Amino acid sequence: MSPQALEGVRVLDLSRVLAGPWCTQVLGDLGADVVKVERPGSGDDTRGWGPPFLHDRDGQPTGESAYYLGANRNKRSITVDISQPAGQALIRELAKQADVFVENYKVGDMARYGLDPASLHALNPQLVYCSITGYGQTGPYAHRAGYDYAVQGIGGLMSVTGPSRAEIADDQPGGGPQKVGVAVADLFTGLYATVAILAALRHRDARGWRTGAGQHIDMALLDTQVAMLANLGANYLVSGQVPGRAGNAHQNIVPYQVFEVADGHLILAVGNDSQFAKFCAVAGRPDLAEDPRFAKNADRVRHRAVLVPVLAALLKTRTRSQWLSSLEAAKVPCGPINGLDDVFADPQVHARHMVEAIAHPLTDTLRLVASPLKLSATPARTRCAPPLLGQHTDEVLRDWLGWDATRIAQLRSDGAL
Repeated sequence: MSPQALEGVRVLDLSRVLAGPWCTQVLGDLGADVVKVERPGSGDDTRGWGPPFLHDRDGQPTGESAYYLGANRNKRSITVDISQPAGQALIRELAKQADVFVENYKVGDMARYGLDPASLHALNPQLVYCSITGYGQTGPYAHRAGYDYAVQGIGGLMSVTGPSRAEIADDQPGGGPQKVGVAVADLFTGLYATVAILAALRHRDARGWRTGAGQHIDMALLDTQVAMLANLGANYLVSGQVPGRAGNAHQNIVPYQVFEVADGHLILAVGNDSQFAKFCAVAGRPDLAEDPRFAKNADRVRHRAVLVPVLAALLKTRTRSQWLSSLEAAKVPCGPINGLDDVFADPQVHARHMVEAIAHPLTDTLRLVASPLKLSATPARTRCAPPLLGQHTDEVLRDWLGWDATRIAQLRSDGAL
């Protein structure tokens, strides 16, 4: 098998739950040797975040949650008690051999253990050290505990997510601000952290301007969430107008929303004036595309309240399959709203190999979402998340440090492992 892009890169991963593990999982997908450092006896919190739990060959639930399995593939698990001096000393020894160090402890915790950036860079100046916290290493919120739900709120995402007040009043069931269905602040922070780590490795190693120096990466969920406001953040900064919730509509494009059809719902995502004209032709109303109130997107946005009810009435006249077939033939962007059963039965998802059967010692039927990284020369590969807490401890200490069984046994007697 051909080498992977990050083969030879060693990652010491002291993160848990989602943002940090998502980052290191991507690095592992690309071939890095990711060593996941877990707390003895309990491990990553998400090992217990279920049900659902993986079932073994006898149909009995194991201790492995689907949550943990989905964020920790391509890693080796070791247990180290960093509250013990011997455990701290072991992490320092491992950090000397690492290229990347990832942690998501509270601000100041790593310094208490002698594992802060300055301490580890004194031992390994080439180390890329990535800290992931809710609010960053500086600022008035630095010492707050930060988690995805709170950051979606404080970072503005929930203020623009959910039905508009015109659809459902805030005090009615289903009304008011809503969080996104997955932990997007965590996930995007993990991805931004991956990008930052790769950039820092490039800075360290690039031919022609190689510095040989590592650096400290300060990643914050709130920073990422603010960046993720994207066009809405730019809208506010340019106009000074605070956007509200638009439900399933788009703030800057019309028509770009969910519509009810004769037998359900579909998404109509008209992105330009040509597509709008094509939609109008398919709908039998070419006159709408010629109306000066609707001919250009800016006009459609201004006259949204007039146009959308007309389109809503039109769309109710045909079934979802009728609309989808005719609109797709006309190259008008549209789509169904799938449940996860539909997603994983979708022929395009199958064609893109986004479901992968993974070898696992406890079951013959482990299927998980695959990596979306499709590199032609150095493709991602998949090993299951470490099923046993600390199962690779002896192996990693031999591989990274060259320690023998006697020395490893001494560490266990010292309470470090």
